[in-house]
Amino acid sequence: MTQRMVYTSDSSLRRPREFLAAMVGDLRASRELAWLLMVRDLRAQHRQSILGVAWAFLPPLALAAGLTLATRAQVIHIGDTDIPYPAFVMFSTTLWQTFVEALNGPWQALTNARGILSRVNFPREAIVLAKLGEVHVNFGAKLLLIVALFLWFRIPVGWSALLAPIALIQLVLLGTLLGIVLAPFALLYQDVSKGLPVVLGVWLLLTPVIYPVPTAGTFARIVGLNPVTPILVTTRELATTGVLSDPVGAVVVSALTLAGLAAAWVLFRLAMPLVIQRLGS
Repeated sequence: MTQRMVYTSDSSLRRPREFLAAMVGDLRASRELAWLLMVRDLRAQHRQSILGVAWAFLPPLALAAGLTLATRAQVIHIGDTDIPYPAFVMFSTTLWQTFVEALNGPWQALTNARGILSRVNFPREAIVLAKLGEVHVNFGAKLLLIVALFLWFRIPVGWSALLAPIALIQLVLLGTLLGIVLAPFALLYQDVSKGLPVVLGVWLLLTPVIYPVPTAGTFARIVGLNPVTPILVTTRELATTGVLSDPVGAVVVSALTLAGLAAAWVLFRLAMPLVIQRLGS
């Protein structure tokens, strides 16, 4: 597969029409390669695993079990939730895990492909698209557990659940946006792979995953400024109660995510030739 865009020492932005045409052309040309990469990666995930696809939902299941035991033993106090707490924390953890997979996907895939980036000419967008598809397939496996939870706890589901996938896609796109921004830095510096788990651990505590949205105080303001909060909470509320606590925040973050994704794609196209040049030197 040949890449339509030829990298030169001149700035691509001097020819914006050709630059945008090359971006769209490479995106279209990436679809077949992205499918092949996604299938390969999904098979590789479970090739040497005894439990296989079960690993898609074991982490949220284990976390939900531990937190449920801790709350019942009054070790921690979570507060009231709209649905039974085991279902609440497992569903929320699944959403958070999906966001993290979307964030980690682009930079991890490009880092793993470091050896061929400077030797093989192919649209780099294929790697990102493959990871996007992989995230959605993995969520499909987790969805089976969520459906089972809803049936077990007899959680009513209204028509608003039909809109939940739209919010979920926004959550995935937000993670992908951040992953694309991190990708060039991750290729050049190991600080990203070493520091990001620490950042995500703190970020999890600032996101209403294991607790309901706080309503007052400094901590509530910090949680409210978290861009993941309105999207994750809206997805959860659409799938359960149907009553949205922050629809405006969800719309604003979604709009900023789409705009940011377009800007990140442009920066990605501009940065990758320079990064590949440094990797090859």
